[in-house]
Amino acid sequence: MVRLGENQMTKMKFESPDMTAQNIDRIAALFPNCITEMPDEERSTPEKKVYKRAINFELLKQMLSPDVVDGDEAYEFTWVGKKAAIVEANKPIRKTLRPCVAESKDWDNTENLYIEGDNLEVLKLLQESYLGKVKMIYIDPPYNTGNDFIYNDSFKMSEEELAEGMGLFDEEGNKRFTENFVTNPRFHSDWCSMIYSRLRLVKNLLSEDGAIFISIDDNEQENLKKICDEVFGASNFIAQLIWERAYSPKNDARFISNSHDYVLMYAKSIENFVIGRLPRSAQANERYKNPDNDPRGVWKPSDMSVKTYNAACDYPITCPSGRIVEPPAGRCWSLSANAFAERLHDNRIWFGPDGNSVPCIKRFLSELKFNGMAPASILFYKEVGHSQEGAQEVAKLMEGAYFDGPKPLRLLRRLLTLANLNKESLVLDFFSGSATTAHAVMQMNAEDGGHRRFIMVQLPEKTDEKSEAKKAGFDTICDIGEERIRRAGEKIKAESPLTTKELDTGFRVFRVDDSNMKDVYYSADEVSQDALDGMISNIKEDRSALDLLFGCLVDWGIPLSKECTSETVDGHTIYDYGEGDLLACFDTDISESVIEAMARKKPLRVVFRDGCFSGSQDKINVFEIFKMLSPDTTIRVL
Repeated sequence: MVRLGENQMTKMKFESPDMTAQNIDRIAALFPNCITEMPDEERSTPEKKVYKRAINFELLKQMLSPDVVDGDEAYEFTWVGKKAAIVEANKPIRKTLRPCVAESKDWDNTENLYIEGDNLEVLKLLQESYLGKVKMIYIDPPYNTGNDFIYNDSFKMSEEELAEGMGLFDEEGNKRFTENFVTNPRFHSDWCSMIYSRLRLVKNLLSEDGAIFISIDDNEQENLKKICDEVFGASNFIAQLIWERAYSPKNDARFISNSHDYVLMYAKSIENFVIGRLPRSAQANERYKNPDNDPRGVWKPSDMSVKTYNAACDYPITCPSGRIVEPPAGRCWSLSANAFAERLHDNRIWFGPDGNSVPCIKRFLSELKFNGMAPASILFYKEVGHSQEGAQEVAKLMEGAYFDGPKPLRLLRRLLTLANLNKESLVLDFFSGSATTAHAVMQMNAEDGGHRRFIMVQLPEKTDEKSEAKKAGFDTICDIGEERIRRAGEKIKAESPLTTKELDTGFRVFRVDDSNMKDVYYSADEVSQDALDGMISNIKEDRSALDLLFGCLVDWGIPLSKECTSETVDGHTIYDYGEGDLLACFDTDISESVIEAMARKKPLRVVFRDGCFSGSQDKINVFEIFKMLSPDTTIRVL
């Protein structure tokens, strides 16, 4: 990042963070002697050999060990393709997020996002903008039953296979997903690689007090648990919740009628996470009474004896009636004689209405350590809904059965509660599907007046040509999810019109696409200056100013949900994003009056099109103007 006063302008990178390079930098700072070089096969040519930094892992292992390192035995969970999955997760991409205003709802005012694209690419693009900002992540990934589609991030297909596919492949013929049949020798490995690379990336987005929830069934539960132990740390495991998804057994089951799925729950940092507790039920409160009219309120009696014997707690107690009682055989009191005397003096001991019963400790409802009830590990369908309930909710709202296996709203509401969200929390679901998570977030906001936001990510998988969804006009799963959010928001507002006037039920739609920049932008070192000077623009012709603006936000690591306004100065459009977070003008031949107008706003960041300057003197003028009017502004060019 270059500050004003330096004799150059920094160009935007337009490339997701290189996680490998960042990790090498961290290791180099600690162990510089472990850094070496190796040939860079991607950048090398027959004429020119290019080298890149690498780590001498054998030396690094020795540096980290007090003993001589011999052998590679270790306790770890691995599979075919794990190393490739790590490389895939760390590899930078030259992609961008293009705004789709027409497909959005309430674009100018909403803080919610819906992103269409491969979630691996999306997670890479969000690394800097949402680093440590997500309070809760929920995902319902493919269960790997042998029929589901899974993401296969580097699988080359023939032309024939492409013709038979769903249509989601890139220019190089890399299919975004493939069927993973049980007969595939890499059946589990492919699934593990798919989920592993994504979890490694998404961990960075979790806040220190955040948590992730992952739905799964028996097919990959064991493997997922081991992967999560590695990615998030076994010490950050909270629970493996059991969801009762079926309300009746299937009599045609070959062995056991499976009535449950799992929800794995991990914290980013167990020390910083506080579980959300459930509201106290009327049944739980009924156990609290106040027979002696204690001014501290209702209470319930608690047994004063314990199994663990302590001689200091073995003594006789005289009841108000004069009766003398001893601890039950093999037990002692939970209080020492002095502690008992203190509580007796404070009216915290109960001897029954006649003063003749075995003493009990009074536990006051008002003095409970926690507000609410501790959640249980079993999620019964009577409390959180079952799978058919989820399907019925979507079918009723959408007026058609367009989606298989959506989770019920009540289940997501329970998980949102367990995540202990505040009213401004950010929730991410990168296997969005029918967008139940977004629906649940809006519903929670409607109930308590919160301003929680969501980010939904979904691969635009095409609907089957013969499906009811296709007949209803839904070409992709994204179309269904976006429409579900629209209808859910309208329904919530219609049900509570007086309390939901300010409820955010909108969403900004973005679509993953290739970089806004032409290929020459990334290979400028291989192009002569004369050639560069002769080029009209390094920006693709089909990209709008809004495309360029949000591409800059991704590259600069700025959230995508802030307010964006524009104004015209001297015939040129100036964009103001986030009230001075970023000012941009992508016009050509901009005048000094435009530069001055931008500088007087004292923005944090400014970006221009490189082609807007006719020469080096114009660039110098820009620096001088900002140096005088806004010296703390950082300037970059496309």
